[in-house]
Parts: sequence; structure tokens; C-alpha cells
Amino acid sequence: MRSLIRGFARMSRILPNLHFSFSSSPYSVLGIDIDDVVGEKLGNCTVIKEGEVKILLDSSNSVFYNKAQVHNRDMSIAVLRAFISKRKEQHAAVWSKKMWSPSDIIQERSSGSLSDGVCQMKHENGTKNIVELTQETTSKVQELKAPRVLEALAASGLRSLRYACEIEDIAKVVAVDYDPKCIEACKRNIQLNGSQASLKVETHLADARVYMLNHPKEFDVIDIDPYGSPSAFLDSAIQSIADGGLLMCSATDMPVLCGGCTAACYSRYGSYPTRAKYCHEMALRILLASIESHANRYKRYIVPVLSVQMDFYIRVFVRVFTSASAMCTTPLKLSYIYQCCGCDSFHLQRLGREIMKNNRVNYAPNSGPVVPQECTDCGGTFTMGGPMWSAPIHDQEWVTSMLENVRSMKEKYPSQRKILSVLTAVLEELPDAPLFVNLHSLCATLKCTSPSILMMRSALINAGYRFSGSHVDPVALKTDAPMHVIWDILRCWVKTHQVETLSRSKSSSGILSKEPMLQANFATPTGKSPTKKEPRFVPNPEKHWGPKVKAGRQIKSKHKNSPCSKNPERFSVSSLVPHQTLCQTLLKRRVTRKKGREVRKTEDLFS
Repeated sequence: MRSLIRGFARMSRILPNLHFSFSSSPYSVLGIDIDDVVGEKLGNCTVIKEGEVKILLDSSNSVFYNKAQVHNRDMSIAVLRAFISKRKEQHAAVWSKKMWSPSDIIQERSSGSLSDGVCQMKHENGTKNIVELTQETTSKVQELKAPRVLEALAASGLRSLRYACEIEDIAKVVAVDYDPKCIEACKRNIQLNGSQASLKVETHLADARVYMLNHPKEFDVIDIDPYGSPSAFLDSAIQSIADGGLLMCSATDMPVLCGGCTAACYSRYGSYPTRAKYCHEMALRILLASIESHANRYKRYIVPVLSVQMDFYIRVFVRVFTSASAMCTTPLKLSYIYQCCGCDSFHLQRLGREIMKNNRVNYAPNSGPVVPQECTDCGGTFTMGGPMWSAPIHDQEWVTSMLENVRSMKEKYPSQRKILSVLTAVLEELPDAPLFVNLHSLCATLKCTSPSILMMRSALINAGYRFSGSHVDPVALKTDAPMHVIWDILRCWVKTHQVETLSRSKSSSGILSKEPMLQANFATPTGKSPTKKEPRFVPNPEKHWGPKVKAGRQIKSKHKNSPCSKNPERFSVSSLVPHQTLCQTLLKRRVTRKKGREVRKTEDLFS
């Protein structure tokens, strides 16, 4: 087998322009089964298999591929399967209201409520004609066209191939990229996966924005997974998606969305982020608000199905509908946030409000602000952020359907363990409680030891409030309790777990100087405790699981002796900023002693 592989490598150098038909794999000419060479080198390429699809990956990094994005692709397939199922159910439900059964028509005809134009027939053959009419209507109902999918940034075409080969009832998958090398790789990988991929997947060399603008309301599903921010593609994607279609969008510029550069976030998404422990969930809500803003320009609105933060990126799945009246309710779904600079307290202010005028519901700007000049808990000042999406970011019915699908088809999902853990955590989240507080951060403010999550859950439930975790943070407290209740619970905790007076800060002193209005009860409440069958947070399957170098860039030989090659655990790729290259972000930290204190210096290795 290895001699055959070496023979093919020699042939690939001798005959670089050799082409094969789409009817069979090129390796069948050499008698090679492609499944036997997965992971092996074929010339300058490596055969990679993911799910039911195989691709050839060029070692020159001319086409982008990241193994860590298998989580992204598996989650997209699960959502797409649920979308196809829900689409059929909704189509059947709509047409069932328009259909008339023979008995219903006869009854309506005898009562005289049916017009003569609908049913003009003789009494003796009336039932026969009505049955024929119903059968004709039923045949029209069954003509639901299979969805068309567009992948705006195809790269190697792996995602498009998985959609075409692993999901039934898909009419066509269109893979678009503006890089000729990516289109060549797509065509090669389509040929590699046989006739089914050749029939369903088509490639186009074009700018995705221009291509989507030239095909308005044509695609039922649009997938946007850029290297960085998706803001440049949102406007054209909203115009290209059909009514009721599914938009799947990723963003990897997490430093911007999480408050690292507020000016850049406002220019890309039209919102200001705040620096807090809930920054990843706020990133999801900022992206949803941006998509809603683009949709409103065309009298459209979005309905979020699933919004998740995984690994080093965020991913949202929304349905897009057209309705001028429903678009007017958008201000009720957006909120500004006031974040205290001294403690973890935050408050939301909705952008709009409902008013009744002449027996009609109208919408007007909300009144505010909802907070005073100083925080009532610690006396600190507030910083303002937003607007962001404050309505639910998940559809619990869809999440339940996806969980059942993944559990019943585990062999179809390479990263099913990760997908199950995220969906389980999402299903347990409170849908109407935007953002959360971090338990460890709360206790760090008070300079006290931290109670367990179970004790905080018990105290909140015993006080009459709801509680859940978050798929974003293992120690998150997502609750409908106001902030003063949370601080009262911690004041009761501190009374039995004393804090050293010398270690208190101004914020902690201000919070602890007040007597609690609520007496916390940390006893475990009677009732069903959360299930522990599925893990909520699973470790990365491999080392250096994270962002990769952008296509066309490589780590040069002069970087091979860098500290990251000598000590890879210390300089993990997963800790790097996503949209920067390795050469720009690999830093060496030196710790020196100077005048009895520790001075940290950061030195660029590649300057």
C-alpha cells in the first residue's frame, strides 16, 4: 500500500495537469481505496476524514482548515436537521388550515355558508367531485421544495460536502469563495466524495456579498463562518435569504466583542460592550442585535433558535421573517446595560415601551435612567453599554429536538460529546434572564471564601426566585433575582465566614456595611435536583485546540527555536488572540527581581 502511495506521489509530480471524471474517485485508477489512506501523505496533501466526508488538505496552508471547527460543523448539522423537520411541520400545518375534507365541505354546503363559486355541482355527484378537489389540493400541499443552502465562505468545501452527504432532503448546496485556490480545492474534494457530492454541490468563484445581492430571497439556509467579523456579510445575507429561512452566523473576533476595543465593536456591530464576566454572552446578544438591525432595514425581523459560545468563537442560528408590523416590536427586544465599576451589579433598561392610544398598541422610547448616579450597593459609578438583544436567545423546543436527534444518531457526529454537553447546558438556562453574575467574582469583591453553587442555588430558590447555570461559564448564576437579593445572600454568608477587615476594599466595605434585608436559607430545597447524566463542560480533545493561522501564512523556520516549540504547554495556541497570527502574538515573559519587587516584562520574539 505504501508503495502505491509513493507511486501516486511520483505521478502527481510528473502529471500535474491530469484530470479525472466526476463519476469515480481518481484513486480508483491506481487501485487505492481512499478510506485506507486517511491521515496519510499523498504528495503534498493529507487525506482528512470528518463524518462521512473526506478531503485533501494541502500542506502549504493555501486553503484554510481548522480541526477545532468540527464542533461548529456538527452543531450546524444538528440545527439544519431540526430546521428541515420544523419546516415540513409548519408547511403541513399552514396548508391543513386551507384544506377542506369532503365531510366538512358537504356540511358547509348544506348549511349555505359555502359560496356557489367554490362548489357548484349537482347533488348526485357532489361527493365525488369534492373528493377529487380534496385530492388535488393534497397533491399541491406535498410539493414543498427541498431547501437550498449557501455557504458564503467555502474554503476547502468541507462544510458544504458534509451538508450534502449527511443531511437528507437538501436540493442544492452552493459553495462560494473569491479565492481561486479555494475553488480548486472544492472541486477536487467534490470529485473525491463521489457522485452524490457532484450532484448536490456546486461551486462559484465570486465575492460572497455580490453573489448574495444578485440572488435575493433565493436561499433557505445561509451559512456565514468568516475568519474574524461577519459584519460585512450581514446586509447581503439578509437580502438573499428566503422568508422563514435559517441564517447561521459565526464571529471569531472575540477580543472586540468582549470589550477589548469598544470603538471597533461599535463600528462593526453598532453596540458598546462592557468588561465583565458575562462578556461572552453579551457578545452573543450584540451579534443578534446587529443582525436584527440589518433585518429591520428591509421590514424583516429575526427569531433566534440557538446561540452558543464554544471554544474561541460564538455562533448564532436565527430565522428571518418579513413583517412590517412585527418589526415595530424590535425596541422591546433591545436593552441598554448599566454596569457598576466597583462591584458586579448590573441593570438593564429596555429601549422601547408599549403604550395604548385609541385602543391601539403603539411603541415609544422608554423613560429612564433606571439607575441613580451612584451604585446603591457599593457606591461606585456606572458605565453604559449596548444596545444588545435582551429577549430569549434560544428556542427550548428546538433545543429539545436537537438533543433527541444527536442522542439517536451519535455515530453521525464526530464531536457528539461536546455537542451534547452544550445543548444540555443551553436547555437548562432561564430563557428570560439576560446575562449572569459570576460566583467567584462576587466573592472576590467581598474578599471572602466562596459558597458552593448548590448552596447559592438553594438560597435563591428558598427566597422565591429561579436559578440556572449558563453554557458559557461553569460558575455562572443566572437568575431573575435582583442584585440586592444576591448581595443580601452573600452578606448572610459572610456573617458565618468572617472576612479580615484589613483586606477589605472600598466596594466590599460599602456592601458589607449594610444589614441584609433578607435572611438567606442555604438548606437544600425539596424537589427535583438538576440531572447529572450529561456533563455540562468537557475538556478539549487535544492539546493546542484553538484558532489556527490564516490561509496563506506559515510559521517560518526562524520561529522553530522559539519558546513555544520548547515548552508548548506554556505557550498554548488556545490562549492566543483568534484573529492575530502566531508570529504576532507568541510572546516571551521574563520575570526579574529589581529593588525587592517583581517586574514583569513582555518581549516580542519576532521583532
